[in-house]
Amino acid sequence: MELPTNRAAWLIKADTPLEIREAPMPTPGPGELVVHNAVVGINHVDNWMLEAGVFVKQWPTVIGNDVAGTVYAVGSDVERFKKGDRVIGHGMTLVTGRPEDGAFALYTIVSADRAAILPNSIAFKDGVVLPLAVGAAACALFNQQPGEVMPGVPLALLGLPYPSVQRPVPSSGKTLVVYGGSSTVGAVVTQLATAVGVTVITITGAHNFGLSQRCGAVEVIDHKDSAITEKVGAAVAKYGGFIGIIVAIATPDTYPTALAILAALGGGHLACTHPPPADVPANVKASMIFSVNDASIPLFRDYLTPALEAGKLLCVPPPIVAGKGLESIQDALKKAKAGLSAAKMVVEL
Repeated sequence: MELPTNRAAWLIKADTPLEIREAPMPTPGPGELVVHNAVVGINHVDNWMLEAGVFVKQWPTVIGNDVAGTVYAVGSDVERFKKGDRVIGHGMTLVTGRPEDGAFALYTIVSADRAAILPNSIAFKDGVVLPLAVGAAACALFNQQPGEVMPGVPLALLGLPYPSVQRPVPSSGKTLVVYGGSSTVGAVVTQLATAVGVTVITITGAHNFGLSQRCGAVEVIDHKDSAITEKVGAAVAKYGGFIGIIVAIATPDTYPTALAILAALGGGHLACTHPPPADVPANVKASMIFSVNDASIPLFRDYLTPALEAGKLLCVPPPIVAGKGLESIQDALKKAKAGLSAAKMVVEL
């Protein structure tokens, strides 16, 4: 039988177009899978890697994080998966730097700890919106290990308990504000926080209120509202137990609003998907969310599949298919950079 050939969208150096070339066929090591990718997802960090070489450890390289497809091969010590399983997974190229761990290829190595069975009822293009966002949400909500994302920038450290599909969810008495509730990370953070009994208030565009509410937000506030600080404060006062703000679309434009809200509420956690503002008041615990972290392992291992099967975790925001084939990835990155609202750019392979 003829062996398959791997191809990848290679990044030869920063700020150059991707080049479609043959790539070595990956061989899984202990605890690893090789996934035959059906769909790959596009994330903001992919554009950072493309344009500035952020997190790139060797050249040429293959970037990309989100994969959905079928298991082609399993390494030793892998018990949860077998060849042919439908899976979603988070490629680890952000930390390993290995080209074979990049998603933008026909075949990608994925750690079994960061993969989950995708139910037959869910299309690959829908499931692929989740992996990196789950990693980021896990860091934002469940991480209990102090650390740094980069020198002087601490890792988010809320340390909430993990969700369970089986047991009922009593109220935790805690309230969290999610800025960017209709983004991919914001939608997953909202769902997972709600799943552990946290009351979630989101800030998003007025046309995306419905999506945030589907994810479990009890109140949604328009990010363009001139009274945003007062309205968030009133909502938090209604529920009590304020613990902080997760800024899922961390840009310089969002920080002044987030800091104003924290000032009005007496401080709290400020966890951001970019490096947080450098100078914050003493009562604000500023940190950064990093999607590759051990806090995500229990979610991939124990929660994602049963939660998807039970409808307790939604694959949102919905995907936009930018095209088909590795050749479409460059354009998909361009479209994602131009901006999306309550959507995730994906490419079918």
